Amino acid sequence: MGRRKKKAMIPEAQPALERFKYEVAEDLGLADKIAQQGWGEMTSRECGKVGGNMVRRMIKYSENKLAQPTEQ
Repeated sequence: MGRRKKKAMIPEAQPALERFKYEVAEDLGLADKIAQQGWGEMTSRECGKVGGNMVRRMIKYSENKLAQPTEQ
């Protein structure tokens, strides 16, 4: 089965997204396994946890930004 590489909508954001992915994986206790085996050996469940937590954090960040009063 072929793997596809998703591209960021803003290419300049790709390095930050990669750092963020590893940060989330570390918080979930998966960093050692990734360092030893790589992303290709991770289970779908583990990858889903990382992706789900990334989305959850990005939504929380966006909601906090939207809730801040804008200065005019």
